[in-house]
Amino acid sequence: MVSRIASLDKELCNSKKCQLECIRFCPVNLSGSECIILGEDTKAIINEELCNGCGICIKKCPFDAINIVKLPDELDKDKIHQYDINSFRLYKLPMPVQGQIIGLVGKNGIGKSTALQILSGNLIPNLGDLENSKDWGDVKDKFNGSELKNYFEFLSNNKMKISLKPQAVYNIPKIWKDNGETLLKKYDERNISNELIRELNLEECIKNDVNKLSGGELQRLAVAIAIARDADVYFFDEPSAFNDVYQRLIVANVIRKLANSGKYIILVEHDLTFLDYMSDYIHILYGEAGTYGIVSGRYAARIGINALLDGYIPNENIRFRESGVTFNKSNVINEDEKKENITKYTDITKKFDRFQLDIKSGSIKKEEIIGIIGANSLGKTTFLKILSGIEKPNKGKIEKNVKIAYKPQYLDNTHDILVKDLLIQQSIDGKTELQQELMKSFNINKIIEKKINQLSGGELQKLSIMSCLSMDADIFALDEPSAFIDIEDRIMLGKIINKFIKTYGKSAIIADHDLQLIDVISDSIMIFNGRSGIYGNTTPPLTKEIAMNLFLKELKITYRRDIESGRPRVNKNNSKLDREQKLSGNYYYIK
Repeated sequence: MVSRIASLDKELCNSKKCQLECIRFCPVNLSGSECIILGEDTKAIINEELCNGCGICIKKCPFDAINIVKLPDELDKDKIHQYDINSFRLYKLPMPVQGQIIGLVGKNGIGKSTALQILSGNLIPNLGDLENSKDWGDVKDKFNGSELKNYFEFLSNNKMKISLKPQAVYNIPKIWKDNGETLLKKYDERNISNELIRELNLEECIKNDVNKLSGGELQRLAVAIAIARDADVYFFDEPSAFNDVYQRLIVANVIRKLANSGKYIILVEHDLTFLDYMSDYIHILYGEAGTYGIVSGRYAARIGINALLDGYIPNENIRFRESGVTFNKSNVINEDEKKENITKYTDITKKFDRFQLDIKSGSIKKEEIIGIIGANSLGKTTFLKILSGIEKPNKGKIEKNVKIAYKPQYLDNTHDILVKDLLIQQSIDGKTELQQELMKSFNINKIIEKKINQLSGGELQKLSIMSCLSMDADIFALDEPSAFIDIEDRIMLGKIINKFIKTYGKSAIIADHDLQLIDVISDSIMIFNGRSGIYGNTTPPLTKEIAMNLFLKELKITYRRDIESGRPRVNKNNSKLDREQKLSGNYYYIK
């Protein structure tokens, strides 16, 4: 029998419409009580004893609801937790190391949060046994002879204190109605709240009620609360989310300081730049999102991230992606290949009651992708709206000889309609070659039977980007396209957008806080400076070399090229390379 993972998406499955095509063609006769589909409510069950993983039902299912993935047999002995029959299961676990930051990296829905819940003691794993309940004694027996045996020994006997920074920081206002300072001091077991307020740049907002804090402010407050607790092991689930580049660097330095004090740190992060900057070691989680996840061995950060990008783990002889992600070894743009301008704009000023934005004149060229970087609340979104005609400037103008499509920063998830119906409304039905290519690239067919208000953040983001690129436009203005998208898909997203722009002779201007994405995707870069929430000003589009060098110098970090993969890497602070590059003034290497 083939070892496999069998799952069926209950939301996509609709036996009334297909009349059980998947079952009628099944060669092992899954019928009656062993039916893949049971009852009027289309309860989803696959009998794993009878199913041989032939894949016929997958081909016959019109809704892409069935997923059967063949697995190596040896994984059966490493099953850690399974939620239900035909549901997600996790194999193996990461291991914390004292005084080190361990990064967990992989797609969304691959088991990172499940691993955190187990290691934090919030979930006792059932070891794949759905019939008999398990206790910590069973878990310790499972890991007898390994490092995790002692870890669970201390955890189960309450000799190891845990602090967890959750992913969903937006839930904080639902459970706390007072100000941020009161909440932080309530959990300040180490008497360091004032120090954390200063280090995490919370002075101006900490006395506000939490329901008035921005996403970035809530994130840094949650990080402060987690660090303020007197614990042995600290878990941080996506601490960079909602923060700008400056704030991400602040958070990274505070977490590094905690690790240097001898604490155990485990980190889940989708920003590859800061994952690399923060982590000492990496565990890769791979598998089939929503179906199964496997935790790799522990590798040095550079080796682990390169393996993630390559899609292959040499030490384990595992290829978990068909092809690797490649990077150009140089970002030099040949002057002869520069295209003609397709639009220009003069110096522009936009005034609000408490904020003013001044934009330096510039132009957008054909087949050019302009990246926008800078702190939050400096006017990046305002500039994209002015460019798109949504906002009107007080002074200055933009040539109106081109069509511009805009993808907003905040996505509307309130529609109670199916994705396919929304696409029909937008006249995106996959009839043209372009639309078919975009739908395939963004895996939209996987979610076409879902309602908009049931989509995950990453699914909604991909749908929004695809909808924007499907519009009849010359320039595409994309505001934070990487938000909610996992680390592997971010790089592929950059490749897809780049290929689309170059192939179809379009142009794009993209604002994002992910430096890796901006570096991968951009031909030139605009820098936004100023004082957040008060005034902002910009450079014109600069060459990538000049812009990145200026920006990294302001951040006080240096980039180098990885010898093997060619990917940009952040040097560890005060390392030999970091000191040498700062001394020479080369904060960014283009070769």
